[in-house]
Amino acid sequence: MQVGDVKKRIHLVDTTLRDGSHAVLHEFTLDNIKDIVKGLDESGIDFIEIGHGDGLSGSSQNYGWSLFGDEEVLGAAASVIGNESKLTVLLIPGIGTVEDLKTAYKTGVKAARIATHVTEADIGEQHIKMCKDMGLTAFGFLMMSHMAGKKKIVEQAKLFESYGADIIYMADSAGAMLPAEVKEKTEALVGSISVPIGFHAHNNLGLSAANSIAALEGGATYLDGSLRGLGAGSGNAQTEVLVAILKRQGYTVGADLYKTMDAAEEIVQPIMRRPQVIDKSSLTLGYAGVYSSFLIHTERAAKRFNLDPRDILLELGKRRMVGGQEDMIIDVAYQLSQKSGK
Repeated sequence: MQVGDVKKRIHLVDTTLRDGSHAVLHEFTLDNIKDIVKGLDESGIDFIEIGHGDGLSGSSQNYGWSLFGDEEVLGAAASVIGNESKLTVLLIPGIGTVEDLKTAYKTGVKAARIATHVTEADIGEQHIKMCKDMGLTAFGFLMMSHMAGKKKIVEQAKLFESYGADIIYMADSAGAMLPAEVKEKTEALVGSISVPIGFHAHNNLGLSAANSIAALEGGATYLDGSLRGLGAGSGNAQTEVLVAILKRQGYTVGADLYKTMDAAEEIVQPIMRRPQVIDKSSLTLGYAGVYSSFLIHTERAAKRFNLDPRDILLELGKRRMVGGQEDMIIDVAYQLSQKSGK
């Protein structure tokens, strides 16, 4: 049931099989991938993002090994899409390359999200342009957006726009932003950029749904979610919850509520390694402003050096560590252990 007047069309990007990869240690099976993609496609989700949690070529010693390579994963996903959903990948320059984009395109990928730190959009220029050359929908994706003011975010978004990005995202990768901040920054982007704006939330402070609503109020027309909230840290905004909220608020959305609920409960819930809850470690991620995918690496380091993971996370936050610096977690843990004499 919709409540109120019908509002603008909101597009949903589901990241269960990409951000959710962190939560299962990048060990989705090919059957898992096919089942989830089929469920999302039948639900009417606009974009289905697939792959290692750190994007194309993310499978590595530094970020964690996947069970299967990118081409095999994407091929499995493409084999079951039969409706209008667009198979989507994420690429972090320096991890993935333009050659990875070419390979992804050959498997049937229709959209790519080029993800950079919030102050480094310039390193994604060749990747955005390559997406456009191949006819892919190109997203510019600004990670860790809590670390920059609205002026800097607008500046970086304009770079993505100048390269040809079709949609630009503000990502709260640490789950550290508050609703007023989300709305203010989204309004600044909408007022300065001619392409649509999207928002990617994490739930480390329990605000993923509230922040997604704040982004809508600021003018965003694209939102990210994952089934059952499966994602790094405390997870993402739940796709099925977003569908319900959007329909309650009277927005036009392509997804079917019952089918999205069923996919979350019947397909994703049984394969979850642990509930997506806000525990003391993931809460500290949001409090300290630390990249959400650092969580499992930090917990391993804490166990190895007999430390409280919260102490490691707070120190990482003080040092303003960002995605791609996962190798520093061990260094920080070792230094803290030396100081404490453990």
